[in-house]
Amino acid sequence: MPFTQPLVNIAQRIRLLILDVDGVLTNGAVTLCSNGEDIKSFHSHDGHGIRAIQEAGIAVAIISGRTSQAVSLRMNELDVKQVYQGQKDKTLAFQELLEYYQLTPEEVAYMGDDIPDLAVMKQVSLPIAVANAVPAVKEGAVWQTVKTGGMGAVREACDCILQAQTQHDTHSKQEQHCD
Repeated sequence: MPFTQPLVNIAQRIRLLILDVDGVLTNGAVTLCSNGEDIKSFHSHDGHGIRAIQEAGIAVAIISGRTSQAVSLRMNELDVKQVYQGQKDKTLAFQELLEYYQLTPEEVAYMGDDIPDLAVMKQVSLPIAVANAVPAVKEGAVWQTVKTGGMGAVREACDCILQAQTQHDTHSKQEQHCD
């Protein structure tokens, strides 16, 4: 989906990117071992996108409905400090993040794929749906990635936000194709 000039204007104000995990940073599959631990796969492209957006001064946070040691380990590798797991009501964590970073919802992007993400998506200025999101999330998003969750969708979103923030001509009518 093209990143139109109105979306560029919104993306230029983003100071915090909040990510869901299952279905966004992963493909959504939950693999459980016999000992109860889960296995998750994270795409390296997404990790590079997260690092790039952090280097540009944009904070990254996680709000996940599930709790996983694999998520804790991966976010530690990526130096993502604000990791909220086991969140049945994601709006509580969202409010804590706004207070922690002293931001308004207009300065926040949220990337989701399923119904539990909608409550926060409705509050931010840049709600993003991954390509394989459920229809209600796609309808609630202002932008949708071409790539699916766990397959570079986060990198795609990071690249588009960074491209918008480094764009010199903010009045250009040209659409940005970030895929």
